[in-house]
Amino acid sequence: MGLLVPSSNTVMEVDLYRNLPSAITVHPARMYLEETTAEGERRMISEEVPKAAELLKTLRPHLVVFGCTSAGALFGPDFPQELHRKIGTVVGCPVLDILSPVAEELNRLRARRLAVLTPYSSGLNQSVKASLEALGFEVLSIDGLGITVNFELASPTPQEIVAFAQKSSLPQKAEALFISCTNFRALEALPLLQEHFHLPIVTSNQAVIEKIKRSVSI
Repeated sequence: MGLLVPSSNTVMEVDLYRNLPSAITVHPARMYLEETTAEGERRMISEEVPKAAELLKTLRPHLVVFGCTSAGALFGPDFPQELHRKIGTVVGCPVLDILSPVAEELNRLRARRLAVLTPYSSGLNQSVKASLEALGFEVLSIDGLGITVNFELASPTPQEIVAFAQKSSLPQKAEALFISCTNFRALEALPLLQEHFHLPIVTSNQAVIEKIKRSVSI
């Protein structure tokens, strides 16, 4: 499996290797990114994705994952088709974004009304909210930590993520909690979160891991 991952992401590869079957190997190509802002992520996609895709094609992957939730959200529900057009033809295999498997998990849970937590600033939160709503979900609340340095998205510990969730305004009508970001230790925090919150929880990395398991023949 090829992985297009922001250069400063220190979480996603670890989550994939810890939670995927050992027969699936993960081979990353890094895309330069330091600022978690719309401008920085748009630049990453326009300048770094083509170069990274050229590198990944040489390993003849069976699947390529674009490993950045917020960057994909900037382009709305048409982003999976854009990935296929721009990257799939280069790497010669299916290309997976993050929000599509998130939507699959939420649909499997029959959850339409969502509470959303992110480590992002308000601008990126609005992009995530708009993309989820374009996919047919109702975002009742979205709270972020306001982090704009991509490396620092990985700084909050699982315990701090739980504390952040406890302080956030999670509506009683929410049918699921979605925690966004591939560079956030939300999957690691999931057991602790499930102790405190009695509603289904979906994280970016969890959703893509489950999709990979369904997509790749071992």
